[in-house]
Amino acid sequence: MTSVIAYCRSGYEADTAKELSERTAKLNVYGYPVFKPNQGYVEFTFYEPLKESFCTSEFNIKDTVFARQLIWLFAQLPELDATDRIAPILDEVSRHSHKFGAVWVEYPDTDTGKGLAKFCRKFAVPLRQALRKKQHLSKQENLKLPVLHVFFTDFNICKLAVSYPRTRSPFELGVCRLKFPSAAPSRSTLKLEEAIITMLDEQQRKTVFRAGARAVDLGACPGGWTYQLVTREMYVEAVDNGTIDDKLMATGQVVHFAADGFAYKPQHQKVDLLVCDMIEQPDRVAKLMGDWLVTGRSLHAIFNLKLPMKQRYETVSAALLSLKARLAKLNDTFIVTARHLYHDRDEVTVVVIRQC
Repeated sequence: MTSVIAYCRSGYEADTAKELSERTAKLNVYGYPVFKPNQGYVEFTFYEPLKESFCTSEFNIKDTVFARQLIWLFAQLPELDATDRIAPILDEVSRHSHKFGAVWVEYPDTDTGKGLAKFCRKFAVPLRQALRKKQHLSKQENLKLPVLHVFFTDFNICKLAVSYPRTRSPFELGVCRLKFPSAAPSRSTLKLEEAIITMLDEQQRKTVFRAGARAVDLGACPGGWTYQLVTREMYVEAVDNGTIDDKLMATGQVVHFAADGFAYKPQHQKVDLLVCDMIEQPDRVAKLMGDWLVTGRSLHAIFNLKLPMKQRYETVSAALLSLKARLAKLNDTFIVTARHLYHDRDEVTVVVIRQC
């Protein structure tokens, strides 16, 4: 493999490119990013071909912040004939050594790219049939095998790539799409739900979101994040000078405190989880979260860092570096992950899990 394509939110190409450059360099592999503003992806080309082991195990989508998906390029088809796009794709796939467990026909998540969505959905059906006929694709979808990505950037231009089970996002386009729950008081609830689904493993979810656990929600109003905690049968101290949704208050699981989130102390000596979606400077929020974790006021934390218009990657890196340095001085071990989630906008979600 000589190139990796990283899907990202439109407008975040430069941040994704910086991240790819830094993370690959730490793994002692080097290359250069190529992208255009607002195209929704970055292509990173390596100076030397990579061993497949690097792609299958060493460079994981979970270790990135701004990339939604990582796919490894093996062919480019810049001039497809509209009367037969499938034949040249089959020719290129036949040269590849893998049998695939699925084929995902994808497009950039941009305003322009979304114009390809209907075409990609329709094209996937005959392509899937043709791949199975040639025995390049398993009879049933099997995500334990590599996935073939047919990435269209125009109706007659596509890139062929592969992703691997241990290092890819399990979602097409790298996007975890969620249905907004009608009982939730705000759409911000989807940010926390996506974080719970995609950033914690099953054991972590059982540990952190157990029934009867206590949580604090700083900047809670109107209760989008509190809703996620309540539905998991947790008890919540909702801290905000605004108003909490009446239905949440009626559950008996929420106590509202009209207070400054930066000065608030939990009613009990410690809580199981601290969550925070306050609109504040990212360094201030990261310090506040560190204060709670270092003093033991909270065992775990999930919070958002609101991003500036420029130097977003640098801002996130600095905040995380400071937080990790503080946690490293403790006897406990912490797992810290950060992701620019699909339901985030100009913010990054951070999850800190204390290894008990």
